[in-house]
Amino acid sequence: MTDSDRTEQPGETPDAMPHGRGGREPLFNLPGIVTVFIVLCVGIHLARVYVLTPQQDYELILNGAFFPARYTGGYDLDIYAFTSPLTSSLLHAGWMHLILNMVWMAAFASPLATRIGVVRFVLFWCFATAGSLLLHFVARPDDMISVIGASGAISGMMGAAARFGFRADRSHRLPIFAGPRLSLGETLRSRAVLIFLGVWLVINFAAGAGLDLSGSEGSIAWEAHIGGMLAGLFGIGLFDRSPSHASGSTALH
Repeated sequence: MTDSDRTEQPGETPDAMPHGRGGREPLFNLPGIVTVFIVLCVGIHLARVYVLTPQQDYELILNGAFFPARYTGGYDLDIYAFTSPLTSSLLHAGWMHLILNMVWMAAFASPLATRIGVVRFVLFWCFATAGSLLLHFVARPDDMISVIGASGAISGMMGAAARFGFRADRSHRLPIFAGPRLSLGETLRSRAVLIFLGVWLVINFAAGAGLDLSGSEGSIAWEAHIGGMLAGLFGIGLFDRSPSHASGSTALH
């Protein structure tokens, strides 16, 4: 998520066919709902770059991006005050910002979406985005700078992945987080999880100190990343299904 222009071993089942035996492989091995989100993000950015006029693009950001000051600056709470926290997750500051987010989304969203299904995945996206923006709002309640990007939701997916110990079973047609969800204590005792979270936090604190590692056009809304991570880490239990139900499910081919 970026401030605009500082302006995230089940058994074999009948549905889980080994690679190369019957049926067609999904494009890039992505669940359909993940492909939908990627197409939305890319399509919107293409329209901004090649279709909209500068004035239309300005109005899109004004209405679609998240501005903390929209809620604290004495402005009227119009419809965009309620829709922009979600629409902001589909907007990106530039090509590098978009590409990095789509790569991370493909990696972390695919096994999560396959496990929890389409509806729960969409609700989780909204939940993680809301959590990311809530922490950003608490940290910068009067900020006039727009916040856009999918990385709050993706950070939530990374937090959710930690609760599965990053155990992704890739033996089926689609990758899926395998086995039962770890308790918070088990998660925080996992060396792999602690190393990942440590490196991830260092990168985000470095971004907060002004070190831009993304190459994107705007600065990094690192508080939103942490908010999304915490939302996914603590909230995935609201959306998870039991391993027995998850193992045979695929999310919208």
